[in-house]
Amino acid sequence: MATSSSVSTTLTRGIRVTVESQYLVDRSSPADGKFAFAYQVRIANEGFETAQLRSRHWVITDGDGKVQEVRGDGVVGAQPILGPGQEFEYVSWCQLTTPHGSMRGSYEMVTTDGESFDAEIAAFPLALPYSLN
Repeated sequence: MATSSSVSTTLTRGIRVTVESQYLVDRSSPADGKFAFAYQVRIANEGFETAQLRSRHWVITDGDGKVQEVRGDGVVGAQPILGPGQEFEYVSWCQLTTPHGSMRGSYEMVTTDGESFDAEIAAFPLALPYSLN
């Protein structure tokens, strides 16, 4: 079960990344210091050139300021190619030891001409409902 959500969106060279995060009650155990958050990502090519998502870079910051960086190939086992007007969506999750934090990052995109650029992922909050004023 998920409750309360937050949304961020950013546009880089025609690639719009929209992320919605939600607290996961059923995967969390506050008494054990485990707070789980799902995030649904929509990557939309609003530009004029085809681009492939090659890798991801996430910066996850918990409520105590502890930073964890995650890098890897693709997303959820895929390296989608997005032509103009195409979208790709996926859902993933992370766990914090604090009831709130944030995530931000980027996707390495490569055009059909072989040019690489980073599509930014705007910061979005990860928060236990009603934990922030």
